[in-house]
Amino acid sequence: QVQLVESGGGLVQAGGSLRLSCAASGRAFSSYVMGWFRQAPGKEREFVGYISRSGSATYYADAVKGRFASSRDNAKNTVYLQMNSLQPEDTAVYYCAATRTIGLVITARQYDYWGQGTQVTVSS
Repeated sequence: QVQLVESGGGLVQAGGSLRLSCAASGRAFSSYVMGWFRQAPGKEREFVGYISRSGSATYYADAVKGRFASSRDNAKNTVYLQMNSLQPEDTAVYYCAATRTIGLVITARQYDYWGQGTQVTVSS
């Protein structure tokens, strides 16, 4: 069992940056691939990116590639999402999620544990 708590969301102007954190409690954090998803009002939950168990590999959706970067500190049981060059279309609730599945984990149903989400709002 893993409990996830996101933080770091807020209001930022277009072109700005935010860093989200996701703190995990429970056992064996380093055994989980950690993913990021977002959901805008009236839209389905959308894959943003994931980071491998060791942190050596990442994968991102085309919409954020080159602007967003995930990292993790397994000693602190925390994963991060650095978001740069934010645009109004990035406005959403952002979720972190954990899975023990390895490989291409880009759908929400592949993840077993979810945080409560943190709101990111980008003004134009």
